[in-house]
Amino acid sequence: MRMLPALAMAGLFWPAAALAMPLPDCAGDVVRAGAHVMRVERDGTLVLGRRQNFLLEGIRLPGADRPAVPVADEALTVLRELSKQSLTLTSTAPRNDRYGRVRAQVFGTGWLQVELLKRGLARVAVMPDRQECSPDFYEAEIEARQTRRGLWALPEFAVRDTASFAAAPGSFQIVQGRIVNVASHDGRVFLDFNEDYRKGFSAIVAPEDRKAFRNSDLVLEELIGHEVRVRGIVEDFNGRREMALSNPRQIELVK
Repeated sequence: MRMLPALAMAGLFWPAAALAMPLPDCAGDVVRAGAHVMRVERDGTLVLGRRQNFLLEGIRLPGADRPAVPVADEALTVLRELSKQSLTLTSTAPRNDRYGRVRAQVFGTGWLQVELLKRGLARVAVMPDRQECSPDFYEAEIEARQTRRGLWALPEFAVRDTASFAAAPGSFQIVQGRIVNVASHDGRVFLDFNEDYRKGFSAIVAPEDRKAFRNSDLVLEELIGHEVRVRGIVEDFNGRREMALSNPRQIELVK
């Protein structure tokens, strides 16, 4: 992970003393330095002041899926502890979500997103329009999953196997299996994980999302025979499970 030699925003450089750690070059521009969080909301929003709300970009806290489980409270407690220090917040375009929150990478003595992932208190969540720092996030998530930390010790957060796939529609899931066929129909690309696509799980790339994949190093047609992990919201279509992929970083090649 390369580090930025200097940090700038709007033509001004923040003093080096304001930064508790070097920032990765994927993090974007500094939008706040020496920031202090007033409170952390139940959904993980960092509130710095009136209309100064920040969202940790690139991760999903367990409370977003299973708010009643103890690990959701643990994640929130740890996030609140980590947020008590002086923070530097960075962001890339598009910066705001639909609620007006700034989608940020957050740094103190460490990188908050990575700290939560390493402790098994969050999962990587790649958004359609943002993908910065996902290699760092995946590395941290894998470390926690292999050691069964936090949510990874719980069956409800386990990686789903396409051979015996069962997950509620509308839920966020990580699904792993081998792609047996890649087909196109009406502009959509179907990544099938079962020889009989009518019975098995498929991941789908819509026509409007094809450009993002064409501009990446990932060639969908070359995924046949490869084992992959995909992540996103599971939907039901005529009794079978599907997942829409809008960003190439939603696909991990399993080595």
